[in-house]
Amino acid sequence: MSYDLAVVGAGPAGLAAADTAARAGLNVALVDAGARPGGQYWRHRAGSPPPDMVTPAGVTHHAASAVWYVELGFTLHTTHGPITARRLVLATGAYDRVVPFPGWDLPGVVTAGGAQALLKGDGVLVGRHVAIAGTGPFLLPVAASLARAGARVVGIFEAGHPLDFARHPRAVLAAGKITEAVSYAAILARYRVPYRTRHAVVAAHGADALEAVSVAWLDRPGAVRKVACDALAIGYGFIPQLELHLALGCATRVDVDGSLVVTVDGDQATSVPDVYAAGEATGVGGVALAVAEGRLAGAAAVTAAGGTDPLPTRLRRRLERQRTAQRRFAEAMHAVHRPPRSWPAWLADDTLVCRCEEVPYAAVRAAVADLGATDARTVKLLVRPGMGWCQGRVCGYATAALTADLCGRTITESDLAAFAHRPLAQPVRLADLAGSDTD
Repeated sequence: MSYDLAVVGAGPAGLAAADTAARAGLNVALVDAGARPGGQYWRHRAGSPPPDMVTPAGVTHHAASAVWYVELGFTLHTTHGPITARRLVLATGAYDRVVPFPGWDLPGVVTAGGAQALLKGDGVLVGRHVAIAGTGPFLLPVAASLARAGARVVGIFEAGHPLDFARHPRAVLAAGKITEAVSYAAILARYRVPYRTRHAVVAAHGADALEAVSVAWLDRPGAVRKVACDALAIGYGFIPQLELHLALGCATRVDVDGSLVVTVDGDQATSVPDVYAAGEATGVGGVALAVAEGRLAGAAAVTAAGGTDPLPTRLRRRLERQRTAQRRFAEAMHAVHRPPRSWPAWLADDTLVCRCEEVPYAAVRAAVADLGATDARTVKLLVRPGMGWCQGRVCGYATAALTADLCGRTITESDLAAFAHRPLAQPVRLADLAGSDTD
């Protein structure tokens, strides 16, 4: 079946876009790899729809349909067969950004988003004694959720210094983040969760599973202590998921946080006609930004289809102000919560950078120093990081950053694109292809 608009991604941005377009009369398909709408932010268990989210009325929801390829025109090839549409809104979200350290491949070490997803979606605690580390505001809701579910959070180890937000008072106030921060502080105090700034997990220890982590005080070289735990949830922000955008040829740029993002205009339109982007793909900034962008993208699709603007003037202005305020806060957040520059120094020669292909740091360094690689794509071709099961989703950023560091330069768009540009956007089984309508 052909649609006026296909929205890929059923998180906050995708739901907002689909709802806006469907209310204006467009025939809308909402395509998502998840079994239930909501994305990562509104992830929930079967039979218990979360607050603040409903499936838009009048939208055809293609659940559990991963898009593995896209053609201009547009045809989305999914695990349940092809879907065609005149226009696209790509709201594909993001995944956790991690950097390697000795022992990060031990059972019990998971991403912060993974720990949150297990708890939200299945009610599963990642461990009984959990350390949370990395940088960014997302560490707080992860800690709060785990503590309320019965886990003992042995500490939050924040590599940044949140007091640096004082340098961006207007951005913080305009985005309305003070109340949110106070509420998380109250939860952490209630459960007596230690919160340490300028601290980072630099190694994980254990025989067959995680038993402890080494925590370094970044402002005091050599100040390292061991903390016992049976799980570590770690994350250094998020990486936008751009496979479909890049397959279509959308223009990109390097954002403030060093991630690759899609370039859009005031209507959320990409450089490819009739393709719009909303949410984390345009820059990681949280749910309020994603919803505002989704509504604006959905409205733009309506007007491009010949309809009248479905957003009243007052609502449009409010959404545009909200987008501006949230983007300013996102810039401040990325400035405050950058991954520490010292993280490459944590690596030993045998520390795995790519766990799928078992590529150690020594091999990445040798590709640059001995084999003459000057960019991440060449490192990938020479020693195979990013060529395994995850296709660089876990190790891509780290390999790109290490390559740039070893070459004595900053990370570039081409470094990041080497791992984000994939012929197949998602893993697909031959059985899915055989059972679909794909020629």
